[in-house]
Amino acid sequence: MAKILIVEDEKPISDLIKYNLELVGHDCIQVFDGETGLGEAIKQQYDLVVLDVMLPGLSGFEIMESIEDTPVIFVTAKASQKDIVKGLRLGADDYITKPFDIVEFIERVKAVLRRTKTDMQPFEFDDVRIEFGSRRVFKAGVEVSLKPKEFDLLEVLVSNRNIALSREKLLRLAWGYDYSGDSRTVDVHIQRIRQKLDASKRICTVYKMGYRFEL
Repeated sequence: MAKILIVEDEKPISDLIKYNLELVGHDCIQVFDGETGLGEAIKQQYDLVVLDVMLPGLSGFEIMESIEDTPVIFVTAKASQKDIVKGLRLGADDYITKPFDIVEFIERVKAVLRRTKTDMQPFEFDDVRIEFGSRRVFKAGVEVSLKPKEFDLLEVLVSNRNIALSREKLLRLAWGYDYSGDSRTVDVHIQRIRQKLDASKRICTVYKMGYRFEL
């Protein structure tokens, strides 16, 4: 889907980010210091740079000043309002403070890639094709009518494929953070999506938790 550069000196965090981004289909390159990160960002064309602020050598803020035309998400322990404002004023597309929820992180990556049109290409599995830009779904070449929330839920599942998501998490991501309804509404929508797309083997139930889209 997208080619992403991860500039993070803490290897466990870098590995966590890489593992989960690759789970949902992205291609990732890791570097662990500021000078190498800047050189890599300039040398190759990336769809996104995930950038720590506190790095050996050059800081993330210094790297940001030299990056042009590439979306950047800061992921850092520097959580003061002053640092957040500085990062965004330098042109970062998002600023995420550690510790962070990995599913929320994946969603924010998706939001940035969508704004830059990188994450809008169609997605296919089995005989199903999803066109995110037009919000249309086809099965065996025939368009399937999904209600708006059915499409939103399918998009969340596919964007976070191979990751188990609780009903509460699915509600927040597909319905919005202010939704206060019964989490069992997720089950009803999942059942409809499975029926319409014959996707019971792909959309798996995670016992006592929620669902996972397997690919």
